[in-house]
This record gives sequence, C-alpha cells and structure tokens, in this order.
Amino acid sequence: MTVSVPLVAVLAAVVWVAWRYMGLRVWQALACLLFGFFLAATSAAPDIRRIVAAILQALPKTHS
Repeated sequence: MTVSVPLVAVLAAVVWVAWRYMGLRVWQALACLLFGFFLAATSAAPDIRRIVAAILQALPKTHS
C-alpha cells in the first residue's frame, strides 16, 4: 500500500489527540499498539490491508 506512511502519521495524530484531549491512558495506547502489531501477523492482515486501500481509493482526491 503506497499510503502507509501518511496513514500511520494520521493514526499517530489521532492517538495523540485522544491522549491529550480525551483522557487516553498510556496503557490503553500500548494495548492498541500491541493489538495492531499482533493483528498484522494474522491471516486477516491482507484482507484488512485491501479494505483500507479500497476505502482510501474511494476517498475524493483533494490535490491535483
């Protein structure tokens, strides 16, 4: 997926906002991180990657 780095940056920003303004605890953020890490190692990872790529391709392009 060619949008992996920008997508990771957006997700990192979401986690930071949740931590800063919504009271996300450090252990909760670590649990989410570990969940994502272990989920990426499962057989569901290719399907999730395809779904995310399809959603991102369906979004309107804002740059020219």
